[in-house]
Amino acid sequence: MTDTTVPAAVIFGCTGPVLTEAERALFAAANPLGFILFRRNCETPEQVTALTAALRDSVGRPDAPIMIDQEGGRVARLRPPHWPTLPPAGRIGAIADDDLAKEAAWLHGRLLAATLAPLGIDMDCAPVADVPQAGAHDVIGDRAFSRDPARVALLAGAQADGLLAGGVLPIVKHLPGHGRATADSHKELPTVTADLATLDAVDFAPFKALAGQPAGMVAHILFTAVDARHPSSTSPLVITKIVRGMIGFDGLLFSDDLDMRALSGTVAERAAAVVADGCCDVALHCNGTVEDMAAVAAVVPRLSEKAQERWARARARRPQSIAQAAADDDAATIAAWRARLIDLVGNWD
Repeated sequence: MTDTTVPAAVIFGCTGPVLTEAERALFAAANPLGFILFRRNCETPEQVTALTAALRDSVGRPDAPIMIDQEGGRVARLRPPHWPTLPPAGRIGAIADDDLAKEAAWLHGRLLAATLAPLGIDMDCAPVADVPQAGAHDVIGDRAFSRDPARVALLAGAQADGLLAGGVLPIVKHLPGHGRATADSHKELPTVTADLATLDAVDFAPFKALAGQPAGMVAHILFTAVDARHPSSTSPLVITKIVRGMIGFDGLLFSDDLDMRALSGTVAERAAAVVADGCCDVALHCNGTVEDMAAVAAVVPRLSEKAQERWARARARRPQSIAQAAADDDAATIAAWRARLIDLVGNWD
């Protein structure tokens, strides 16, 4: 018999700035692990704070994670005038001195956390640990820190540390590497034909260095050297052999968004595929459409015992809660961090 007190292996979005009654009813019945916010959900700080509280109340779990894509640069759901901008990761990677670049990456992560924590957002889909290659699609571009795998590992790790220091869990992306893809997985399935030795030396290298991070996100990419039939997010071979094996990543694994056109089949078929045995721990469904979410909820299982263990380990990684971080982060300290980041990176506004 299924234990309905265990959350379902899915993250859901919602359609607007406040929950509808249909969304509340669905979330109460489905009990998803957590939620993800987009620009359509974010109008003012007061409204977002109320929305995150309402989302958690809908499942009756004050610790239900709420995530967002807030990288800085062009990927930012929270924007002026209510929220500050931050530079893309590529600006940090352009700092020549490793120590100064590492400091900037930590400050970047800490400032991201200082933006998210007061809103009740406790997971960020960052850092990007991909290594862009010549000729690849620019969907990654300056979202990556560098084309040097060692530098990506150094700076992505520092940014993750900054997020954690502010009580926000980082989600490393896009395992096992999106930097070589010649297509945007939002629009079509990218195929990567590089041999396994090349992938291991370049694309996988930053993720190996970040294998101890609490959570990661798996890309929808076809790696022909590993599995020529299934995108990485739906491939037990890629997840088991590469992500869990060669890379050694044992954090909680989320799929990338189920609505991306890299995947085929109905939304229910996609959801079932990404959380099949040996694949991801949690499916990510972002569009917030109640009918689609109901279809996903009907097929995703409860979190596996192993996924529950990974989620418990992830939560334990926080040195402080977002509530404590928000209480401690006074305006003067945040302003000083931002001023120092400007010293290091230059003014990005």
